[in-house]
Parts: sequence; C-alpha cells; structure tokens
Amino acid sequence: MDLGLKDKSALVLASSKGLGRAIAHELAAEGARVMISGRDEAALAGTADEIRKETGAEVLHHVADLTRSGDIEALVEAAAERFGGIDVLVTNTGGPPAGTFEDFGDADWQSAFELTLLSLIRAVRATLPHLRTSGAGRVVCVASSSIKQPIDNLTLSNTFRAGIAGLSKSLSAELAPDGILINTLGPGRIATDRSRSFDAALADRLGIPIEEVRAGAEARIPLGRYGTPDEFARVAVFLVSPANSYLTGQALLVDGGMVRAL
Repeated sequence: MDLGLKDKSALVLASSKGLGRAIAHELAAEGARVMISGRDEAALAGTADEIRKETGAEVLHHVADLTRSGDIEALVEAAAERFGGIDVLVTNTGGPPAGTFEDFGDADWQSAFELTLLSLIRAVRATLPHLRTSGAGRVVCVASSSIKQPIDNLTLSNTFRAGIAGLSKSLSAELAPDGILINTLGPGRIATDRSRSFDAALADRLGIPIEEVRAGAEARIPLGRYGTPDEFARVAVFLVSPANSYLTGQALLVDGGMVRAL
C-alpha cells in the first residue's frame, strides 16, 4: 500500500533513539524528507546518518532542548526553511521521573509540565502555519497507554499524558476545517531503553531478577510479548500519511491488547 508520503516533509521530536527514531526511520523508508531532533549532537548526527544509509532518504538533524521555547521555534524554522514547509509533525518526549504523588514538589511538577505537555503546545503552535499551508497537515502526539489506564508509580506521566490526549482531541475539531488531522498514540510495553529502565527499577525495588519482572508483564499482555519500536512506528506513520484521510481526534493504543479499557 502506497501511503503517499513520498517527498512529504516531516519533523519528529526527540528522535535520536527509541520510538522517535523508529518513526523517523519508517517515514524515511516511505520516501518522506525527515528532520530529527534531540539534545545530543553526536547521537543525532549518528542516527541521521544511519537512517540515510538504510533508506536513501533525505534525513537532517537539528539540536533542540524541548523545554526551551526558543529551541523549538528554531527547530521548526530550520525544518521549514530546508524543506520549504512542513506536512507532518510527530511530537514525542522522554518521560518525567517515576514516583508517587508525595514524592514530588512544585519544581518537579513544573519540570514535567514543560517537558511533556508544554513542549507539545509550543511545537504545534510553531508548525501550525506550515501545516495549514500544506493543505493535508498531519500530527501524531506520542503519549502512553496511561491515557486509557494510569500506570502505578508514574503520577507525573499519568497526569500530563492525559493532558496530551485532551489537547489533541480539542485541536482535532479546531483544525479540521484546515484539513489538519491530529491523533494521540499511546505505546504499551514496547521494547525501548525507557521500558527496560522501568523494569530494572521495579526489579531492584522488589529484589527480583529483571527477567521475572518482564515475564510478569508479558503474562498480562494478550499477545504475550513486548512490542517492537518498528511495530509502533508503522501505526504512527499511517496516521500521519495521506492514506489516513478520515481518522482524527482519536486516542489509540499500540499495546498488544494489554489495556482492557473500552
């Protein structure tokens, strides 16, 4: 199936590794021109080079700290200038630290807000003129399965990921007249460095091997395994492609059936 992404321009936030990298790679494999971003220049340059070699696509990189409004504005400007516009925006960030409500003070809440939710607000605001000009703008907001079911010991993430879903739903109605489709995509247990770090932390807290933690998690997934970044990326790339012409304002999970919410 041709998704219609050849020569489309895409900006993917926090994409030197993990889910962001996988989405950038899949976009490039579909023929899109891709700008990746992150805070580590060396890691970004290496990732961009790898994806270029693997796909033959135009893949650029730009350093940006997503907690800084100026960095986001400069990133969007760089992508739009190089590509002559932006058709696709994928918002993605690392997650705030684990912990319960009483573990965090005001500074922690402010930091988590700026990283997880305010970065999305700023990115959409900056790219909106370009998405409107595109005539077929697409946005996917990477969140978490916690948009449907809160995750124990992730109070900060649960709060602001839910905010992402709420904002995305609101924007879907506001932006529909401009032909812009926006959806939220929540990963379940996907085999990334972040999920491995959570498994390791839980294993350490419980005093059990990490393999036991993972086996317990897999037992709660109907498909019986963690997903791969590539599996998640293929769903994201469909959502931001012209092949998706009527799906907007939705909060979807890629979780192997783990979350039982309707």
